[in-house]
Amino acid sequence: MFAWQGADSIGFRSTTAAIGLNRAEVLFREGNYDPATLPSKIGYEAAGIVDAVGANVSDLVPGDIVSVIPVSGGVAFGSYGEVMIVPAPLAVKHPPSLSFAEAAAAWVQYVTAYGALIELAGMTRGDAVVISAASSSVGIAAIQLANHVGAVPIATTRTSAKRDALLAAGAAHVVVTDDDPVTESIRAFTHGVGARIVFDPIGGPIVTAFAAAMSRGGLLIVYGALSPKPTPFPLWPAIRNGLSMRGYSFRELASDDVRRGAAVRFISDGLESGALRPRVARTFPLDAIVDAHRYLESNEQFGKVVVTV
Repeated sequence: MFAWQGADSIGFRSTTAAIGLNRAEVLFREGNYDPATLPSKIGYEAAGIVDAVGANVSDLVPGDIVSVIPVSGGVAFGSYGEVMIVPAPLAVKHPPSLSFAEAAAAWVQYVTAYGALIELAGMTRGDAVVISAASSSVGIAAIQLANHVGAVPIATTRTSAKRDALLAAGAAHVVVTDDDPVTESIRAFTHGVGARIVFDPIGGPIVTAFAAAMSRGGLLIVYGALSPKPTPFPLWPAIRNGLSMRGYSFRELASDDVRRGAAVRFISDGLESGALRPRVARTFPLDAIVDAHRYLESNEQFGKVVVTV
């Protein structure tokens, strides 16, 4: 049933697996992410039970319940399946309070938000933080992290349909970008001071509105390109207020053993205490994974899309 190779590998038994879906996998499938060499594997995240371990693995044994922190693109390990083989250092014994679906939904979202907000921006108590596309799994993780450290999360969403859900999820304020004046709303929420941090997966023209709503010395982090339009550099707000604008990728932290270890410890503590809790929008069986991708692309979800095996 299961085969492995390499001294540092573990396998997952199919009967208890769950797979977390990410938008990067949609891009990969479309040929807009990592290059694929056919036949190609796909998939980043999974949770399950260790089925076997390599000869040099000492901290895992068959029967351990683990989830996987991916460090590279959708071709490396391939979580879409009944079993997967990954390097042992990427397996985490997640808190037993998490279901398999929640565990499979945890690491990409929390590591992405942690790396940008905690490690890079130094988010701390009292910081006003704009979190755009906030109903995504990463957006919800960012809201939870902001509340965890005492920052003030200001969520943005395109329509009013998810306003109440975002407030219930912990957002201090919500800006509906189709209806509300973005810059003026953020400045009003921050009593004219502006937000010190913007965490944005959209890019495109909206970064200009975000930049105009930032405080002196603020940091605008762009970690995605959901907008099909070019992303301008907000020159005059940057000059006037000494702003910085920076691109960020999950891999920047995940591929560094030391930084990844610090992130795992911080996030695991939050998961253990309940301060952090993955939000699963909907689950699909493995034989309906095409429908799961269609649902992911619809942008109707609030949280993570998970496939069970």
